Amino acid sequence: LARHLQKEAQSQHNNSEFTEDQKKTIAKIATCLELRSAALQSTQSQDEFKLEDLKKLEPILKNILTYSKEFPFDVQPVPLRKILAPGEEEHLEFEEDDEEGGAGAGSPDSFPPRVPGTLLPRLPSEPGMTLLTINIEKIGLKDAGQCIDPYITVSVKDLNGIDLTPVQDTPVALRKEDTYVHFNVDIEIQKHIERLTKGAAIFFEFKHYKPKKRFTSTKCFAFMEMDEIKPGAIVIELYKKPTDFKRKKLQLLTKKPLYLHLHQTLHKE
Repeated sequence: LARHLQKEAQSQHNNSEFTEDQKKTIAKIATCLELRSAALQSTQSQDEFKLEDLKKLEPILKNILTYSKEFPFDVQPVPLRKILAPGEEEHLEFEEDDEEGGAGAGSPDSFPPRVPGTLLPRLPSEPGMTLLTINIEKIGLKDAGQCIDPYITVSVKDLNGIDLTPVQDTPVALRKEDTYVHFNVDIEIQKHIERLTKGAAIFFEFKHYKPKKRFTSTKCFAFMEMDEIKPGAIVIELYKKPTDFKRKKLQLLTKKPLYLHLHQTLHKE
């Protein structure tokens, strides 16, 4: 919801039925939703945005066309950036990244809590069927310290690049350390392994926000094929964007030994 509100708040004037003031209010509501999401994810209780606070926003959202009072919380609208609704893919990122940048210039070691991912719970178990949990531990990148709001989009595709399961986004990474971005997050694959079509693959797209261009970009991707599904740790190679779901023209991201580190757990009744 925060993402959809942000998109509306950032739409051009002639494409929107809202005034600029109304769009500012919508953007502030989006900020409050992000704060509530962060509070739900946080283990610390201080400064959290409570459910009672969120309920105060309902009448504002319902009456957005007529609301003219002061906003109840002292928050800033979400910064202007290219927002993508869940499942919406970027077609804007075919330019090359600035590969030679200073390593982590002035970047923090951890990220502020932001919008959580779109992670889904594990499917119910079925006799004789196998479910897969993938823990995304970390990704190795030479400019790991420079990545802003990095997250990973996980999808399961057939040989033609068609989705076999819902697409999931991880929350923003936990921290950056040397040449690694750490996630330590579990992804529940939304189909029993026995029901995946022959030639299917699980894709991991590493995305980050680019302030100069004001949109979220895919930096690189990795994938795991069906014969690589086995319990335990696995490291997989990183490839240059754009993501090639059909796996026809693959180019390694770099000659350096940089990988996506995963750990697989199989659940069978």
